[in-house]
Amino acid sequence: MPSTESGNLRKDRGHLASLQSQGAIAISQTPLVVILGPTAVGKTEISIQLAERLDGEIVSADSRLFYRGMDIGTAKPTPKQLSRVPHHMIDVADLDQVWSLTLFQRAAHDAIRGIHSRGRLPFLVGGTGQYIRAITEAWQIPEIKPDPQLRKALENWSSEIGTDGLHSRLTKLDPEAADKIDYRNLRRTIRALEVILRSGRLFSEQRQHSQSPFRTIQIGLSMPRTDLYARIDARIDEMLASGLVEETQTLLDMGYAPDLPTFSAIGYREIIDHLQGKITLEQAITIIKRRTRQFVRRQANWFKRDDPDIHWYEVEPDTMADIETILRFWLTQD
Repeated sequence: MPSTESGNLRKDRGHLASLQSQGAIAISQTPLVVILGPTAVGKTEISIQLAERLDGEIVSADSRLFYRGMDIGTAKPTPKQLSRVPHHMIDVADLDQVWSLTLFQRAAHDAIRGIHSRGRLPFLVGGTGQYIRAITEAWQIPEIKPDPQLRKALENWSSEIGTDGLHSRLTKLDPEAADKIDYRNLRRTIRALEVILRSGRLFSEQRQHSQSPFRTIQIGLSMPRTDLYARIDARIDEMLASGLVEETQTLLDMGYAPDLPTFSAIGYREIIDHLQGKITLEQAITIIKRRTRQFVRRQANWFKRDDPDIHWYEVEPDTMADIETILRFWLTQD
């Protein structure tokens, strides 16, 4: 009996052949391979192996990897992994610098075009849904300039009602936008409210799509939820063993304020609460694992299993080889 992956491979070949026969592939566009999926599913190693075999370079679409010094808690690729193929959009900012979606979109476009100009294949890799969609769907992000006074007022309001309280106000105004913003991410919650209040329009309605300059193929990696949760728990245990507490303390000792938006990343916020004596280390670990599982469920809202643009593969021993085969076939269509 043929395996599921073999069936997926035949299905993808047929789909690509159909696109070719219909003239739906624009051969003038820059090819872009997108590797996406939930946290801890194995995107890093699979994408590196594919880039090694297909002469590629990797552009990170994980917003947590932008920041220098946040290594252990973000599961940033190791120096050895980074040395195997060129990586972009990793360690591009200090913790007190906020990288907006607009800034990422511009920098990612530049990186992708630079990779293509060198005759290599760009891979966009990550699990941050809005960053991937901003590239694959060519979002036209609303140009609402920051309003310092309004932002300060919203920050003061959040101090009174809490970050989750402010997020609940956003839910009432724009449930679609709120559903895609972590309730602990104060910066993004404030930005969504700022755009709504300044423009008088829903935040979720203002991201218009345009024709992408890239010819993309999206590869989704998945595994049974119970297996994924086990990998998440094991990875968090490894983070603690590798020095997550010490890394967080070092960043605080460098003078970074504990309430920086970048510290809202899962893992750091909880360890800071522990270091401040608010919770025990055991409680912090329990919360990190629970919030990471919640994060995985939110990621699923961005990457639907029935999305016809995403070719899904269960992570198994032969998965990488199957994906390599379909990518080589896809590249011949250029």
